[in-house]
Amino acid sequence: MEEAFSEGGADGLTGCVEETLGAVGYPDGLRGGHRAAFTPEARELVLEVELPGQVVVPAVTQYRYKASAPPAVVPQPRKEAERKAMYRDLVAQLALRAIDEAFAVTPPSLVDVVAFNGHVHAKNRATGKAIRPCLISLRASRDTFEDLVLDEPELDPVQSLHFLNAIVSQHPYDLEPVRPVVTFDLAKYKLAPERDVVAGLDSRPDLVALDPIEFEHLIRRLFEKIGLKSWVTQASRDDGVDAVAVNEEPLIGGLCIIQAKRTKNAVPAEAVRALADVMHDKAAAKGIVVTTAWFGKASWDFAHRTGRMELIDGRHLKALLLEHLDIDALIGLPKLPPGWETGDLT
Repeated sequence: MEEAFSEGGADGLTGCVEETLGAVGYPDGLRGGHRAAFTPEARELVLEVELPGQVVVPAVTQYRYKASAPPAVVPQPRKEAERKAMYRDLVAQLALRAIDEAFAVTPPSLVDVVAFNGHVHAKNRATGKAIRPCLISLRASRDTFEDLVLDEPELDPVQSLHFLNAIVSQHPYDLEPVRPVVTFDLAKYKLAPERDVVAGLDSRPDLVALDPIEFEHLIRRLFEKIGLKSWVTQASRDDGVDAVAVNEEPLIGGLCIIQAKRTKNAVPAEAVRALADVMHDKAAAKGIVVTTAWFGKASWDFAHRTGRMELIDGRHLKALLLEHLDIDALIGLPKLPPGWETGDLT
């Protein structure tokens, strides 16, 4: 794993993890697809696993010979409550095993946290359409996970997940979904290497004078400080996405699409509307446009109507940078925007 990371970076390590875990033997019907992603700065491995469907639990508990005329072998159906309990325990065991394997094959020097999402492919019983609900989601540190004695016969896998503060479906057999702690799809984005631009900034940087990449990474640092987990996307062919941020609060969180506009002029309303289209395409919960300048009334009205967009103009951005990153920035605009005061720039 260390050699794979040294030679191929995050992609090299995740490829090695996927190959290694794919070679681990499982009982028939219990091996599902999986994929991994790795963020070196956080030392976090994201593991997404396909769990088996409910059909893996036998509907028959035993067969009884009936000496009738003619003789017959009669199946004895398993009680519905028992099937549901067995399935609940099974998916909990598979989640714990997958996390244990992820920690086992990765060195502590590289991976300290495993984020796990367990999905299942199924059909919606009401519509017949394909669905893929998440049944288990958690983030576990290596130290906390090592407190579990997984080969202890009295270990309750469901209770173990609660110990790890996992988000678990109350009715997994009924495919009741939960919100994943990591809700983004890394395959949709080309992620750029992290840059620490804050350390290199002057005491009072002019936001307009930053180069576009520095500005995007500054916005990333701001959102991470606020509490989101974010990655900056590469500049080319990013579908209008400058950054991907994730709010991990289980009830109101989700994927956020961020667009950073380092400009001296008002952001066109068309740019705000275009981000709404990107949000729909990426199935994002929220869209955020950040700018060094200002927005017109049409942009504010559109964002208000959507209910899922937030606009951050230059003076609001300036205040956020001071509050969260202790950066007292300047905004070198050639003219004072409507409704602003001189102090908003300086």
